[in-house]
Amino acid sequence: MDAEAQESFREFVENRSSALLKTAVLLTGGDRHAGEDLLQNALMKAAGRWHRIDEPEAYVRQVLYRQQISRWRLKWPRRELTVAEPPESGASPDAASSAELRLLMRGALARLTARQRTVLVLRYFEDLPEADVARILGCSVGTVRSTTHRSLARLRSLAPELAALDPATAGPRPSRDFSPVEVRP
Repeated sequence: MDAEAQESFREFVENRSSALLKTAVLLTGGDRHAGEDLLQNALMKAAGRWHRIDEPEAYVRQVLYRQQISRWRLKWPRRELTVAEPPESGASPDAASSAELRLLMRGALARLTARQRTVLVLRYFEDLPEADVARILGCSVGTVRSTTHRSLARLRSLAPELAALDPATAGPRPSRDFSPVEVRP
């Protein structure tokens, strides 16, 4: 790698590594160390091909996704997250701070399977359409839909406090139009 490419790579890592690390940590179920390892491996692959990469961030994200897929396809036993006490079920999401919600979500995501977690991260954190998720994971759109459905159901059962944040179950939404409207029969 020449000096110009090396500087370009260094700038990319400085500017985008924190956002990429967030994705990697989510993909690994909240395990920061595993997320750092995942990102480090992706950046190493990108560094070796830096002069041929047109869109560096898209390339590194694709490597992250594929490495995570390879990890959950391995036949290694899953690690389980253990906690001293179960979370309180009566906590109100309105009163909870954003840090508590992040911890609750991280714990619930960590208890999903790697495949379920990956689908949710790609669909909702990365905001990818189902077709793109299916292409990345090498499966059908129907598989993505069913996995998303089962993953969300499991997430709701693991953390019922999050159900109140779900717009589909929160009840009617207030109208954004506050101007008086005359209703005629």
